[in-house]
Amino acid sequence: MALKIKLQRGGATHNPVYRIVVAEARSRRDGRFVEKLGTYIPRAQGQQIELTLNVERADYWMSVGAKPTDTTNALIKRARKEAPAAAEAEA
Repeated sequence: MALKIKLQRGGATHNPVYRIVVAEARSRRDGRFVEKLGTYIPRAQGQQIELTLNVERADYWMSVGAKPTDTTNALIKRARKEAPAAAEAEA
């Protein structure tokens, strides 16, 4: 069973909301998934991208062989970059 970390589209017309999910590679885009890792809203209020992602779980799934798509790979990198900045803001 080959797994991929990919985007699952939801939301309204011209206002997408994506789930970042782990799913079988051959499954449909919006089909069944194994685990939800986070959400991505590219058109959030104020044109600021809203991204919530459990980076630890994404790392786990990649360690057991799940391949991220190009877009989700970029989002994982962005979330890793934002995580230390958020930790500093809380401290």
